[in-house]
Amino acid sequence: MTPLSSPAAPAAPRDRRAAAAACTTVVLWASAFVSIRSAGDAYSPGALALGRLLAGSLALGALLLVRREGLPSRAAWPGILWSGLLWFGLYMVVLNWGEQEVDAGTAAMVVNIGPLLIALLGARLLGEGLPRRLLLGMAVSFAGAAVVGLSMSGHGGSSVLGVLLCLLAAVAYAGGVVGQKPALRHGSALQITTFGCLVGTVACLPFAGALVSEAADAPLSATLNMVYLGIFPTALAFTTWAYALARTTAGRMGTTTYAVPALVVLMSWLLLDEVPALLTVGGGLLCLAGVAVSRTRPQTGATRRNPAPPVEGPRHDAEHRAAERP
Repeated sequence: MTPLSSPAAPAAPRDRRAAAAACTTVVLWASAFVSIRSAGDAYSPGALALGRLLAGSLALGALLLVRREGLPSRAAWPGILWSGLLWFGLYMVVLNWGEQEVDAGTAAMVVNIGPLLIALLGARLLGEGLPRRLLLGMAVSFAGAAVVGLSMSGHGGSSVLGVLLCLLAAVAYAGGVVGQKPALRHGSALQITTFGCLVGTVACLPFAGALVSEAADAPLSATLNMVYLGIFPTALAFTTWAYALARTTAGRMGTTTYAVPALVVLMSWLLLDEVPALLTVGGGLLCLAGVAVSRTRPQTGATRRNPAPPVEGPRHDAEHRAAERP
């Protein structure tokens, strides 16, 4: 007989590592918005997506070879193909295109439908459920994202095409995340991310001609920003995302990304000297508050009264059950 609850000891460090991975993803994805501003002026949407994915694939492939992880199991490939086509491929192209057709505020509001769709699809397809705190946190964060979007709107033109493209990006993002989740049961975060990125790269190869021609005329700063997007917000951030996603539900991970708008506001303030309006700051704080609510777990009355019950050994537990028999 094995001791009761013996595998529970490393749970807390594992949770801390997953939380650190999620935070890394959020910070790097927020930084991507700053880099896209430079690269997007010199590269078309498809070329930018392909260049970013090529840089990410090279970085991930090199790391995979160093770690000698090899190929994931056959059961992981449906999720890899699904997430690679939808998230790494379609999402990156249509998001780049959509942000050229609408102002930043409209794009932020529409794309932030994604975490809501992730929670709904996760409940429907993955059986994750919709806890009350998750729904409450998502509502608060979405309200914050809407406030940030409204405060940033009016600085550019909007079009029906742009709104539809941002909506398609949100759907592709949600579908890619829900498709990736089952694959993580059959491969490591690095394996799933590497081959998903490669699938997205292959899907974007029709833009190779545009990438080559635009790279010849693009300023060095734009090309360096594209490479940065591939190595950090793609290769590193998507891997830390997969690591954290494997250890929680898709709905909770999706809600975590609501912290991105708040960090974008802060980074724009610090790096681009763009002083945010009070309404923008308030919306960012709402986003963070919603993430905090969604990440907490409710405690039962028994848990509050006795938060750390002693673990009984097998002999003592058997004697205790024997004493309770009539």
